[in-house]
Amino acid sequence: MNKVLLLLFTFCCIQMAAQQVLSEAERARVRDEILEDRFTNLLPGIMDETGIDMWIVIAREYNEDPVIRTMLPATWLNARRRTMLLFYRDKQKDTVERLAVARYDVGRSIRSAWDKEKEPDQWKRLVSLITERNPQKIGLNFSDDHNIADGLVKTDYEAFMQYLPEKMHSRVVSAEELAVRWIETRTDREMVLFSQLVSITHNIIAEAFSEDVITPGVTTTTEVEWWMRQKVTDMGLDTWFHPTVDVQRSQEELVGHLYSFSGRPDDMVILPGDLLHCDFGITYLGLNTDCQELAYVLKPGETEAPAFLVSALADGNRVQDALTSNMKTGLSGNQILANSLKEARDAGLRPAIYTHPLGTYGHSAGTTIGMWDSQEGVMKDDGENYPLRPRTVYAIELNTTVNIPEWKRDIRIMLEEAGYYGPEGFRYVNGRQKELLLIPRVNPSQGN
Repeated sequence: MNKVLLLLFTFCCIQMAAQQVLSEAERARVRDEILEDRFTNLLPGIMDETGIDMWIVIAREYNEDPVIRTMLPATWLNARRRTMLLFYRDKQKDTVERLAVARYDVGRSIRSAWDKEKEPDQWKRLVSLITERNPQKIGLNFSDDHNIADGLVKTDYEAFMQYLPEKMHSRVVSAEELAVRWIETRTDREMVLFSQLVSITHNIIAEAFSEDVITPGVTTTTEVEWWMRQKVTDMGLDTWFHPTVDVQRSQEELVGHLYSFSGRPDDMVILPGDLLHCDFGITYLGLNTDCQELAYVLKPGETEAPAFLVSALADGNRVQDALTSNMKTGLSGNQILANSLKEARDAGLRPAIYTHPLGTYGHSAGTTIGMWDSQEGVMKDDGENYPLRPRTVYAIELNTTVNIPEWKRDIRIMLEEAGYYGPEGFRYVNGRQKELLLIPRVNPSQGN
């Protein structure tokens, strides 16, 4: 990113962080502008790089291919009937035709190429468009390794192959890499918007973990979760998973590995001296966030968190640094995981790393760097060998186990922040937590 673009990016982040959530009409305009930009400036390059000159995406209403959902205009909430999209890359003309075998245009970006009165059979019309262009490789969305790139259903695949001339069958290939590249790659404009999304996410967490929401001795973890869920609804946003809030304290044993799936109790009353943790994300403008932060509930007379918790959070930041410093273009997620764990362990830390792609989907397609139950590396069907590429976003999700002598037990510092891996390396999309949130907030002018 050059200096001018960096200055523009910074200015836009500041401006957008102060904006209200857009109206539905404004959101639709922005989303359609972004979609047109992606079709015009992103798609040609990734089709060339993956060697696919024709991409066919087929889905039926309410049974959408995950890829087609990212290609529909804002006014299309679902595919209609059977929706067929055809993208043809002509390198000599430097064009990408965008056609829909549908009765009508798909928004402003994809034009209709089917007159049902002239050709009643939709499949025959699709095949005629293919044969007229005579592509060398026809990409379809089937994949062993990436679920988001595996959206073509069996019946549509069989019908396609039945109609396609047999001499062209050998040209049909998996569009796996093309689909993943389409899903994972972020444009400059999307990254400006992403910063706003993360800022909104941080602000909601800060309000949830404050005296405005939590009254120690009264408020429960479940009540905070539902407050966060309602806050998202009231702001006109969506969330892609139910928020979780949990507690670690001196009287409780460390339970399970992943708080949201392993014995995390509901309705725990929040008390002074608790270390609170949340997992929370929003959906807005076609993008998703995923964030975990920590807060400390002050005891009477305290004005800051105990030094041992401050130090524990710093250990979590050190694991983050070990991971992000090992993110290098071309390395697989398993290679990055192994290198990062070794660096953190050599530094005396007790890390676990389970970082996933983030963007169009919450658990998106791309480079997976560990799973909470696969610290030795992920397997083939989870994208074992998929390399890290620039212009991609990740939920930097991990934890470190820290022994707290004062509590006579271990705790886990669980953190998650959106991070961008660009041509110039890694950066956080909108910062990361380096200080514990305090409940209640402390006014520096007040003393004991």
